[in-house]
Amino acid sequence: MTQTTRLASRPKILPRMAVASDRPLPARVRSTTAHERRKHVTRQRIGLLGLFGTGNSGNNGSLEAMLRFLREVRPDAEITCICSAHRGAADRVARSLGVATTSLGIPPPESGLLRTVDRLLLTLPRRIASLVHAVRRARKLDALIVPGTGILDDFGGSPFGMPLALLAWCLTARLRGAWIAFVSIGAGPIHNPISRWLMKSAVALADYRSYRDTVSKAFMESIGFDAGDDAVYPDIAFRLPSPAAPRRPRPDRRLVVGVGVMTYWGWRNDAARGAAIYQAYRDKLTSFVLWLLDRGHAVRILMGDTNDQRAVNDLLANVAAARPDLPDDRFLFEPMSSLHDLMRQIAETDVVVATRYHNVVCALKLGKPTVSISYADKNDVLMAEMGLGGFCQHVERLDLDRLIEQFSQLITDRPRYELGIGKANLACQERLDHQDALLAARLRGAWLERTIVIENRERLQ
Repeated sequence: MTQTTRLASRPKILPRMAVASDRPLPARVRSTTAHERRKHVTRQRIGLLGLFGTGNSGNNGSLEAMLRFLREVRPDAEITCICSAHRGAADRVARSLGVATTSLGIPPPESGLLRTVDRLLLTLPRRIASLVHAVRRARKLDALIVPGTGILDDFGGSPFGMPLALLAWCLTARLRGAWIAFVSIGAGPIHNPISRWLMKSAVALADYRSYRDTVSKAFMESIGFDAGDDAVYPDIAFRLPSPAAPRRPRPDRRLVVGVGVMTYWGWRNDAARGAAIYQAYRDKLTSFVLWLLDRGHAVRILMGDTNDQRAVNDLLANVAAARPDLPDDRFLFEPMSSLHDLMRQIAETDVVVATRYHNVVCALKLGKPTVSISYADKNDVLMAEMGLGGFCQHVERLDLDRLIEQFSQLITDRPRYELGIGKANLACQERLDHQDALLAARLRGAWLERTIVIENRERLQ
């Protein structure tokens, strides 16, 4: 259900323009400078912030969906993607999407000696430098948008990573009078109280907020945030184009099952503490894949993050050891570098069983009956909206017998579930159409207001 979003008041502060010399400029030069400044403000400067460029196809897909939207409704805007502070992340996004990029902060040093010094100093100098970097970059923006992703959780992170960076960028942008939006974001859980305070403070600065599901909005309200006027719209990755290539014909009509895996070490994403969790998940998934193969199905392994290569390798090795004479066309895997690669692979399947959220999103977007093995409520809510609420399990409580039962039920009545997913997809697109129109109007309105203020200030100079 769409709700009207409350607008927060915004300070309207004119960025100060510097000149190369303190001496008075000739009248002709002063006139030209003012003209160029008026010309400059006709181009809206928009920053898109998130953990982009780390190898997570879902995050990068959300970024691409927002880029497509902005290039359509604000074609003259100067867009900068504010990417993960991981080394090389900004360069990877710039190459893949052809857009200007900058980093959320200063990446950890490459040298072993410098990394040791960084740890001994509790990373404080680097954190301070990251804050200075954020202030210098954010103050140049006219709009700051957080496009999708599960930005408001603390999965495998510390308060002084994304939570602190998010507040620094939003606060600086707010003080410079920029329009701030969180669009179809995921929220929760946030276990660390410092992370919770930092993220709540950042979101409170926004002019526009929408969540990708009701559980995210409910989570924000549960931690004392006033989200009553905030809207709920689907994940913006549903906006990405579906694969154009037709599926290859399969004369044998063998069922192809996509199995999406994840290198999951528990919520803290700690390999040492979560080794038992990962091993149990990996072994049960291996047993399920062998069950599928023994019943004549083909299996295509899917991944959604480059970090999942560990789980892929383990599964491939386990299956090869158990079924050494398996034909190549029965057990498939292809590398993945984007959400488009993932969707092309899913298009070759009939049914999907997946763990990562955007594996599930892509499968449902393509109309595939799906079983979700999730590590957060976001999967369960999405599945329920698509009429598949009975086909969910939690990764840490995975029951193999129940998984087999769920899969069997899904394929027995596959046409009915496909029809329901198709109808839910149409409703999803209609809701995203509504949000697109709303965002386009808000962006234009915010920019018109800011341009008028800047031009009025220039007349007074």
